[in-house]
Amino acid sequence: MAIDILIAEDEPSILESLDFILRRAGWTISSVTDGEAVLEGVRRLQPRVLVLDVMLPKRSGFDVLKTIRASADTRLLPVLILTAKGQQQDKRIAEELGANEFVTKPYANADVVGAVRRLLGNHGRAA
Repeated sequence: MAIDILIAEDEPSILESLDFILRRAGWTISSVTDGEAVLEGVRRLQPRVLVLDVMLPKRSGFDVLKTIRASADTRLLPVLILTAKGQQQDKRIAEELGANEFVTKPYANADVVGAVRRLLGNHGRAA
């Protein structure tokens, strides 16, 4: 069952907010709340985009991203890193590991929707 966006976020209020704004933009959403579940979700759901928090239980978002980029099946998956850790070092690490976009919390809803649209390219508008 392919979906548009898999959200990996462990903070319930942020997850609820992301789910709401991305569904309102017209995409199908699924979510997971820890780093181990991200890898299973990516494999099982085959999302078009992954919105990935850095600070996750069990496995960090950076570790998840490294694993995704190392696999032939998932290395081209567009990834938006979403984190409260907005230091330049974190952005540099995310870029080095292959993140496609980077948004810092607190975020504007339009920034997240815009980043997802860019990652989906010409197919960014929901039907």
